[in-house]
Amino acid sequence: MISNEKLQKIKFVITDVDGVLTDGLLHYNEHGEALKSFHVRDGLGIRMLMEHGIQVAVLSGRDSAILRKRIADLGIKHFFLGKLEKESACFDLMRQVDVTPEQTAYIGDDSVDLPAFAVCGLSFAVGDAPSYVQDCADYVLERQGGKGAFREMSDMILTAQGKTDVYATAQGFLKTVENMSQ
Repeated sequence: MISNEKLQKIKFVITDVDGVLTDGLLHYNEHGEALKSFHVRDGLGIRMLMEHGIQVAVLSGRDSAILRKRIADLGIKHFFLGKLEKESACFDLMRQVDVTPEQTAYIGDDSVDLPAFAVCGLSFAVGDAPSYVQDCADYVLERQGGKGAFREMSDMILTAQGKTDVYATAQGFLKTVENMSQ
């Protein structure tokens, strides 16, 4: 288990996409990538973090119109797409939002994410990540990629920061929704 102290310091979350926000399957037709499935709870987890002062960035080794649409729909301002070298990308993103590694969490699922695990203060692996990736993470989530893993992590962060009402009470959630619509 991660200490509340580490979770309380988090001001920035960087997430991988394929295998974290999606189940990792790539659906192609003759024109290229045709479909990606995102879990609605992960999207809400992203929005709840952002509405409560925790910035979120996307860092993906792939780039697609579908992914760009999802990023825009969620209002994510910081991202690097088509970037396989994630160590320097994490440092660049941290500089953009003016946070330290200790204030940064990363969530990933595969070998390409290991350099990011190494430079961020807190690392999460999705529940279906390979064992050698899980071994390098600070915390292994119960949920699989594309099945609410990001939301599991976001709830942990919000809980440690005393913001449980954001997702666990009607009034707390209504206040969050009101902020989202402004």
